[in-house]
Amino acid sequence: MDLFHTLTELIDLRSFSNLWYWIALAVVWSSASHWVMGVPFDMVYRARKQGGQAALDLEAITRVNVNRMMYITEVSGHWVLGMTCFVLAMLGMLGFYYGVEFAQAVFLLAFPMAIVGLINWSSARRINREGLAGETLARQLTITRLFIQLVGMVAIFVTALWGMYQNLQIGFLG
Repeated sequence: MDLFHTLTELIDLRSFSNLWYWIALAVVWSSASHWVMGVPFDMVYRARKQGGQAALDLEAITRVNVNRMMYITEVSGHWVLGMTCFVLAMLGMLGFYYGVEFAQAVFLLAFPMAIVGLINWSSARRINREGLAGETLARQLTITRLFIQLVGMVAIFVTALWGMYQNLQIGFLG
């Protein structure tokens, strides 16, 4: 028996029955929930609790990330939007029209993350437009995190349902 055959029997290479896919899904959503607009959420908590230098640090890192997002939007926003739509459409067609399970798995990760990107961008625009600072900035970041968590809950639920459906459809022995 060769090594490749042994490894493929030991490690399931299908996406939805692979433990690594579900670990990656958990890590992606945990990171998306913790890093709101590139700002670690523990900074928001610390700024609200301690104030002073922690609040100034929060405002500074948020300002840097908001300016970075606004610059990227101005310089190449249309290209980023176009490429994102192209890749999502390609993954959706490959996955759900042609039945490629790997494309389904990547689509179910990428599409909700694109929504998270839009939520972050919308929040950055509001912070930039209104010049939010202090408690109102912390409140905006908290609301943004809440929306990201809601998208994450729905995405994980839909992914789990689709993954179970695919596993039941194919069967546990392949």
